[in-house]
Amino acid sequence: MPEHVTFARNVFIPVTNICRNRCGYCTFRRDPNHPEACLMAEDEVRSILQSGVSAGCTEALFVFGEYAEEVPEYRQMLAELGYSSTVDYVYNLCEMAIEIGMLPHTNAGILSYQELEKLKPVNASMGLMLETVSTLKAHANSPGKKPDIRIRMIEDAGKLKIPFTTGILVGIGETKDDRIASLQKIAEIHEKYDHIQEVIIQNFMPKPGTEMENNAPPTKKEMMETVRFARKILPPDVEVQVAPNLIDPYSLVKCGAGDLGGISPTTIDWINPEAEWPDVEKLRKMLKGLPLRERLSIYPKFIKKEWYGEKLDVLIRSLADNEGYRA
Repeated sequence: MPEHVTFARNVFIPVTNICRNRCGYCTFRRDPNHPEACLMAEDEVRSILQSGVSAGCTEALFVFGEYAEEVPEYRQMLAELGYSSTVDYVYNLCEMAIEIGMLPHTNAGILSYQELEKLKPVNASMGLMLETVSTLKAHANSPGKKPDIRIRMIEDAGKLKIPFTTGILVGIGETKDDRIASLQKIAEIHEKYDHIQEVIIQNFMPKPGTEMENNAPPTKKEMMETVRFARKILPPDVEVQVAPNLIDPYSLVKCGAGDLGGISPTTIDWINPEAEWPDVEKLRKMLKGLPLRERLSIYPKFIKKEWYGEKLDVLIRSLADNEGYRA
């Protein structure tokens, strides 16, 4: 069992839900003509950030549909906000978050080396789920879910010394051997670049209206087994993360998980909107007495290594204690 279990307080900002991928399990994505299709304006984002700071949050999680610029209607929406590039817009939103007092963490799907390089100075950390190294039916209509493309981006983040979050999705048609191979690939990348903070072991949840609505989610036994594999395969300095709004975390902590990710007191989980975040008191009850410790979106190791840009220096120092956790 870990000496403590960590978590972060964040705001979850779904900047756009327009996406080029059509994954068999996703309810986040919208076509541009859908009434719920959106590209959030700066004022909307500012309001969420300000509410988050007031609630004690330290992380601004910016989530995007992947390469929405491939959709002509999205490019028009972006132009109406005064931008020709999503990355330029993300950069400005990250600057806004820093100014308001929150550490940006961007998960925008596939980004090129040059795009990662541009966003690094205004992000305390970044992320991309590997999901799996296998080719699955669930990803048949998702060009961005090709494993080699995702592996390349995770490696590029390592070359740029970006503190990084990745993970696997359990129960989308992969086998046990696929899960092991995916974890081994993540470990191999980290051993080369030393940049992966945490690996999420996330359980698939079937959702009405998707191709996979009738697929069964992974069992508790499968999740426990996968967490054990993760803790055995991953280097000790890579944390294993599970989502406490999707599964009871205590049994998984006993198997080697040590982090519960970001929880938000002010925003919902837009990827799993049916799954309410537990508050800190409920987390403590879930953990049955195990110590809980709040962290930032950048882990202590990377604060000590100073793997962040000058734009973040003052804010990180103001939010972190002398060990690199939340002051």
